[in-house]
Amino acid sequence: MIKTQVAELKPNKTMQRELDRLCDYRRYCWNLALATWQDMYEARTLDKDNNPSPNERRVRDELVNNKADWQFALSARCLQLAVKDLSNAWKNFFDKAQPDWGKPHFKSKKAPRQGFKTDRAKVINGKLRLDKPRGIKSWFDIPTYEALKMEEVKIASIFRERGHYYAALSYEEEAGLKAKTGKKTAIDVNVGHFNYTKGKINVLPAKLQKLYKRIKHYQRILAKKRRANGKLAGRSNNYLQVRTKLQRDYRKVADIQNDLLQKFTTELVNNYDQIVIENLNVKQMMMTHVASKGMQ
Repeated sequence: MIKTQVAELKPNKTMQRELDRLCDYRRYCWNLALATWQDMYEARTLDKDNNPSPNERRVRDELVNNKADWQFALSARCLQLAVKDLSNAWKNFFDKAQPDWGKPHFKSKKAPRQGFKTDRAKVINGKLRLDKPRGIKSWFDIPTYEALKMEEVKIASIFRERGHYYAALSYEEEAGLKAKTGKKTAIDVNVGHFNYTKGKINVLPAKLQKLYKRIKHYQRILAKKRRANGKLAGRSNNYLQVRTKLQRDYRKVADIQNDLLQKFTTELVNNYDQIVIENLNVKQMMMTHVASKGMQ
């Protein structure tokens, strides 16, 4: 079984600087790979005989062959995994059943979350050790606020959000056999709740609705400031304070929704042997303004 543990990191100033560089490098590699992929595709449409279709290997080789000198001071796996993720994103684009279906787009440095991936991270004495690039002298193991559950890491996804650094570490764990319960259940998706054999699960509780009202209030404040001050609005301290509160509430909403769904799915798996769900196009249902919030 593949499990993932998300832990907050405690990097020193040197490692914070290196993590920021790797986050920027990941975004650079993704955008360059996406532009290269699109150029190869356009060349393929113009001349199919002399231009092969783009794929992960061709795009990766193109980026590696044209690396600048400054790129050799950063992790090579950052570039290769960025191209691999881009290839998976293009595959998902042709499968509308994927939850994150959509055309790959360029990454922005203004996005609230920045991150990178590596498959050469190790856990040494309870600390996370990332792969050290060549030519770097100062390099440290990164402690975490909570104990790490694994000894070997498959993929480490490091990301920065609101000035904090986190690591999503995937690892293998032997799965025990689940005892048979002999029970079956069916799930009916509705606006704001799920119906199943045992009863009803409310996924739009009162605390979530209060947060939505507060988010709407902060959005109106920011919109008024932008209308009044234009591009200069982002430089004021009041604007930054309100935006920070808005981001905090968005994060709370995501945590509450994720907690509800994780507990519900865990209960289903533990208590039932057979689970039946409707064949609904939930993504298309969310596009209507009537039920989009409840469906989300």
